[in-house]
Amino acid sequence: MTMKSSYLFAILIFALVFGSLNFYIGWHLWVILRAWVPSSLGWVYWAIFWLVALSYIIGRAGSTVLPGRLGTHLTVLGSYWLACMYYLVIILLLVDLIGFLDHRLGFLPEPLTNPHLAAAGVTLLTLGILVYGSWNAHHPRITEYSLEIPKKAGELGELRIVAASDVHLGPIVHNGRLRKMVEMVNSLEPDLVLLPGDIIDENIRPFLEQKMSETLRLLSPKYGTYAVLGNHEYMGGHVDETIRHLEEAGVKVLRDRWVLVADSFYVVGRDEVMSRYAGRRPRTPLSQILAGVDHTKPIIMIDHQPIDLDEADRVGIDLQVSGHTHLGQLFPNQLVTDRLFENDYGYSKKENLQVIVSCGYGTWGPPIRIGNTPEILYIKVKFTGS
Repeated sequence: MTMKSSYLFAILIFALVFGSLNFYIGWHLWVILRAWVPSSLGWVYWAIFWLVALSYIIGRAGSTVLPGRLGTHLTVLGSYWLACMYYLVIILLLVDLIGFLDHRLGFLPEPLTNPHLAAAGVTLLTLGILVYGSWNAHHPRITEYSLEIPKKAGELGELRIVAASDVHLGPIVHNGRLRKMVEMVNSLEPDLVLLPGDIIDENIRPFLEQKMSETLRLLSPKYGTYAVLGNHEYMGGHVDETIRHLEEAGVKVLRDRWVLVADSFYVVGRDEVMSRYAGRRPRTPLSQILAGVDHTKPIIMIDHQPIDLDEADRVGIDLQVSGHTHLGQLFPNQLVTDRLFENDYGYSKKENLQVIVSCGYGTWGPPIRIGNTPEILYIKVKFTGS
C-alpha cells in the first residue's frame, strides 16, 4: 500500500467512525424531538445537526476561503461540539446499556424508564460537564517542583525554571490568554523560561493577526526563553515561518542542538519526532547532539514528547521537561496516555535522569479540561556538586 493510499484509507476510516458516532447521537436526539417537531421538518433538523457536527472540520479546512471570521466562529463552535460529542457517546451508550438490561431484568422503577426524563438527565449532565470543563480550562494553576542536580553550575547555587507547554495559541487560546500566561510567568521571577512545544496550534494566522509576538516579548527571564517545536507546529506546515516569528519575539528555538547558558549549564532542545514526516530526516541521536558538551555541568533538556527516556538517561541528561500528553485533557483519556507513555504526567526519576511532564497550559480541540487542570511549572533546581 502506497503512502497516498494509506493516507486516503485513514481518512475513510476516520470519516466512517466520525460519521457513525454523530449519527448515533443525532438519531437519539431526533427520537426525543419527534414528540414536538413535525416529521416533515426532519430535514431541517438533520441539516442543522450536521452543520454543527462538521463545523470544526469546515472551520479548519476553510479558514483561508470563508468570509470574515466565519471560519473562526465555526472552529470555536465545532471545538465545543467535539467535547459534547465525546461525552454524549459515553453517556448515551451507558443509558442504552442500562435500558437493555432493564428490558431483560426489569430492575428500574417506572419513573426512571420515562424517555423524556432520561433525555433531560442526559442533557443536564452533558451541559454540566461542558460548563465545568470550560471554566476549569480557563483557570490554570502553578505547579511547583523542587529537585537537586548533583553537579556544579559555575557560580550558580540554584536555578528557578518556569515552563509552559502546549499553549496552542490560535483562535481559542487567544492573545488575552497568552497575556495572562506571561503575567503568571513573570510574577514568578524566573531565571529561565522553557516552552516545550505546541506553542502555536497549527494555523499561524491568529498568532500574526493578534500580534502575539509582542506579548511573548514581555517575558523577562534572566537567562532567556528557550523552546522546541511540537507536533502541531509541524501539522500546520509553517515551521520555518513559526521559528522566525518566535525568534523575533525573543524565544530561542532549539532543534537538535544545545546552548551553554552563563557558562554554567546547558539547555538542549530536541526536534519533534514528527519532523520525520515533514521532509526532515529522523531526529539526530542524542549522543551526536551532545558532542562537545562538558558533562561536568548540568544538562537540562526540553523535548515535546516524553519519549526516549532511556536514551536521555544513558547519555547523561540531568533534567528533561516535556508536555504533549495533556494528561488526556478529557477524562477518562488519561487511561490511554498512561499506557502510551512511561511518564504521562508529573515527576519521575530513572538512574540519573529526572523527568517532569506537564499537562499543558492550553487546550487542543475542545476548550475543555476534565480530570486535570491547566498549569505552569515552577521548578526550583538546586545544584549540589562540589
